[in-house]
Amino acid sequence: MRTAVLDGTTLETLLSAAVAAPSIHNTQPWRFRLDLDTLTLEIRADTYRGLRHTDPTGRALHLSVGCAVLNLRIAVEHFGWTPVTRLLPRPDEPDLLATVRLADTTRPTTTHPALYDTVWRRHSSRLPFSGRPLPTPVLTELTEVAHTEGALLHHLPPARTDTVLRLTREAEYRNTTDPDRAAESRRWVTGPDTRTGTGLGMPPEALGPQDFLDHIPMRDFGAHLHPDRLPARPFEKRPTIAVLTTAHDRRTDWLRAGQALERVLLTATAHNVRASLLHQALEWPDLRERLVPPAGPRTCHPQMVLRLGYGPEGPATPRSGHALLLREET
Repeated sequence: MRTAVLDGTTLETLLSAAVAAPSIHNTQPWRFRLDLDTLTLEIRADTYRGLRHTDPTGRALHLSVGCAVLNLRIAVEHFGWTPVTRLLPRPDEPDLLATVRLADTTRPTTTHPALYDTVWRRHSSRLPFSGRPLPTPVLTELTEVAHTEGALLHHLPPARTDTVLRLTREAEYRNTTDPDRAAESRRWVTGPDTRTGTGLGMPPEALGPQDFLDHIPMRDFGAHLHPDRLPARPFEKRPTIAVLTTAHDRRTDWLRAGQALERVLLTATAHNVRASLLHQALEWPDLRERLVPPAGPRTCHPQMVLRLGYGPEGPATPRSGHALLLREET
């Protein structure tokens, strides 16, 4: 049996890997607790960082935490443990979304080193892509890694891509003309609020170009500056769009979808494929229903829309310091 050692430096790296995950509006809605007796890391929802107007059900929060769980699993394996993961392990503690126990292992780690390395390199790119299509083997691999985490990744044909972009455009228009949602978005991206502790801010270059043409509707975090214009930007004319779905739509499915999403994003990064997330239509129930791929299973719940392609890496958004609580069983 091979036993790894959990020292302070290793623990810090594990948590840094977890918080490198993407999250809606960069809210980073997670907290961590370490059970020293069982070497188990608890990942809890930081509900104060939830989005009351944009994400009233908490679905996007669960996806965000799922992404962090996947990063943590990969880092745990990298350091020589087997990650034993449980989702929603205690019904009487609804904020406890997952636990990852660091179990001793008798086998070599299965995570490819390149995938661990991509944890630190992955971030969304809202910049224009080249329009060069992704090779079929890459698309196939992205589909397969989503399936290993319990989700389906649907690569859309051109006609369906146009439909999904229209739905996203409609959702973005609704978001920018809804005062509560626009204010909520502004609160989280315009810089730290020293009074409330919210808002990590995003560097302007991370938001993409500001010249607006009616094509790919990227989320406009500066909508309050020009609410009279529909925020869409001149990107590639024929984007590669995929929709991530699950068979059910429960809290556990949202957490699995987050893990699938992050594995897709890390695998794409390993192939030097950039990605941005088009979440807007998922924030409106009537539009979300229309995202279901026609050729998909009868029961199919969209969880994320991805835009994939080749292009500049783009800048990273800031990460907050992670809060870690220690708990010893008595």
